[in-house]
Amino acid sequence: MARKELLLLQEAMKKSGIDWYLIPTDDDHQSEYVGDYYKGRTWASGFTGSAGVLVAGQEEAYLFTDGRYYVQAAKELKGSGIELMKSGMPGVPTPSKFLVEKCEEGMTAGFDMRVVAKELGDIVKKGLEEKGAFLKDIALLDGIWTDRTPRSAKEVFVLDEKYAGESYESKITRLREEMKKLDACGHVIASLDDLAWLFNLRGGDVECSPMFLGFAYVTLEEAFLFLQNGVLNKEAEEYVKANQIQVLPYDSVYEFLGTRTEKKVMLDPERVNTKLAHSFAEETEMVEAANPTQLMKAIKNEVEIENLKKAHIKDGVAVTKLTYWVKKNCSTPDCEYTEIDASNYVDSLRLASDGCTDLSFPCISAYGPNGAMMHYSAKEEDCAVLKPGSFYLLDSGGQYLEGTTDITRTMVLGEVDAEAKRHFTAVARGMLNLQAARFLEGCKGVNLDILARMPMWELGIDYRCGTGHGVGYYLNVHEGPNSIRWKYGPGHHDCDLVPGMVTTDEPGIYLENKYGIRLENELLCVVEEENEYGRFLKFEPITFAPIDLDGIDPSYMNETEKMLLNSYHEQVYEVISPYLDEEEKAWLYEYTRPV
Repeated sequence: MARKELLLLQEAMKKSGIDWYLIPTDDDHQSEYVGDYYKGRTWASGFTGSAGVLVAGQEEAYLFTDGRYYVQAAKELKGSGIELMKSGMPGVPTPSKFLVEKCEEGMTAGFDMRVVAKELGDIVKKGLEEKGAFLKDIALLDGIWTDRTPRSAKEVFVLDEKYAGESYESKITRLREEMKKLDACGHVIASLDDLAWLFNLRGGDVECSPMFLGFAYVTLEEAFLFLQNGVLNKEAEEYVKANQIQVLPYDSVYEFLGTRTEKKVMLDPERVNTKLAHSFAEETEMVEAANPTQLMKAIKNEVEIENLKKAHIKDGVAVTKLTYWVKKNCSTPDCEYTEIDASNYVDSLRLASDGCTDLSFPCISAYGPNGAMMHYSAKEEDCAVLKPGSFYLLDSGGQYLEGTTDITRTMVLGEVDAEAKRHFTAVARGMLNLQAARFLEGCKGVNLDILARMPMWELGIDYRCGTGHGVGYYLNVHEGPNSIRWKYGPGHHDCDLVPGMVTTDEPGIYLENKYGIRLENELLCVVEEENEYGRFLKFEPITFAPIDLDGIDPSYMNETEKMLLNSYHEQVYEVISPYLDEEEKAWLYEYTRPV
C-alpha cells in the first residue's frame, strides 16, 4: 500500500491535469536546510534527509538523493510505493532530466515555481518545450497538506559589528562596486545567508541557522528589504532607518519586481527562485552571475577569524568532555547509555557555553551500523545502546555569536578488530594529510582532495560525498563557494581556495550494516610564504579535540603521519586542558600521548 500522503498528491495531480510533479527540498530561497513549513518533500515521501527530490507520476513515484542518504532513504521509503534513485550512480539521470524524459508530447508537468531555482526551472521548461509538453506553475501541496506548520516569523535582530567585523555601509558599497563591473543597475537577493550577511541582521526562521525569511532588491542608490510583518525588534527598526534600508512586506516582492524600470538586473540563477526571476518586465535584461556576497562572506575578516578561534575552543572543550564521558561510561558490557543520551549530553555542554545560541545542525549520534548512514538521526524509540565492540560516531556543532562550528569524532568502545583499526587509521591519515597541505595560490578543492582520499583508495574503499565544505560565520554550517571534492558535479562550482576561507576536512569510511568512521576538523586557509614561484598557502586547524588513539594502529602510518598526529595532539592538549578539571586533564594527557 502506497504512502497515504503520496496518494493524496497523486489524486490532486489527476484533478489538476498534472501528469508529473516535482517537489524539491528547497524553500522560496533555495536553502539547504528549510523550516517545517517548507518540508513538503518530507511530508509527501516520508524521507527525512536534508537533500532529495521527489518526482511523482499519477501512478508511480521516485525519490532522488545522494550517497550520504542511500542507506537512510532505502529504510525510510520501504513500503511507501516510492522507488529510490541513487543520484551520482552510473545510469541515474538528474531529477530534471528524468522528469522531462517521463513527459510525452501533450503531457503537463508541474511544480511550485517559488521553490524551484531559476536555473533548474529553465532547464525543465526548455526540455518540455522540445518534446511538445507543457509546464504549469501550481502549488498542489497548498490544498492537500492540511496540518502544515505555519511559516516561521521569528524576531530579527542586529549582529553587532564586534562580531561581524564590517559595517553594512562597507558591505553594500563593495556590492555596488561589483554590480557596476557587470553594468547592472539592480540586484535581487533571495538566499537567506547572503541576506543576513549583507545587512548584518540575524533571525530564527531556519532550524539551527540564525537566518530570517526575506528578500532584497539593491540598486546603485537604494536598498529594499522584504520582511514578514512585525519581525524587526526595536534596535533593528532603528538600525534599518539609520541605514536608509526600505522595508516592505515579504509577499509583495513579486509584484514589486514587476514594477522596476532598471534595464539590467543581476541575479544568481542557482539562488533565486523561478517565479522571482520571471517577475521582472519582459524588456529587463538579466545578468546571470553568482551573488557577489557569496564569495565576500566566504572570506572571513580579521575580527571574524579571531572570534571563530574563540568559538572553536568552547566547542572543542564540549566535545572533549563528551569524549571523556563516553570512554569512561560506555566501554563496559553493562552500559545502558544510548545514542540519545550522548547527544543530549554534548548538546547541553555546548549550549551552556557563553555565546552559544543554538546547535548548527541536529547532532548525528550514531553507534555501530548506524554510523554507516552519513546523516543518521537517532530516534528515542529505537536508538542504539553504546556498548563495547564497535565505533561511536558523533558529528555535531554549535551556533555561537563568535561563529559556526562543525566537528566529527569517532570513538572506539571496548575492543575492535585489526581491520577496524586499519580503517580508522586510514581515515585519520587522510584528515591529517589534507590538514598539512601546502599549495600554490590558485588551487581549488579538487586539486587537494586526493590528499584526504588516497588512504581509503589504497584499501579499495571510497566515501560517496565530498571531503569538505565551507562554513559560515554565525550562518549556515554548509556554505559555498569553497569546497573540497574529487570531481566536478552539478551545483559544485569550485572556486580558488584563498586566505580567510574556512573549509572542513572530513574523510570517512562507511560500511553498510557494520560501522561508520569519520573525523572532521575545520581548516583556515592562510598564507605560508611568497617567493619567485608565487604565493604559497596552507591550512591552519581551528578545531581542537582528541583523535581516539584506541583506533590507531601506528604500523599503518609513516613517520611524517605520526609526527602530524603527535603535533596536532600537542596543540589539543595545550588549547583544551586549561578548561578541564584535574581528572579530565589527566585523562586528556594520556589520551593525546605520542604514538
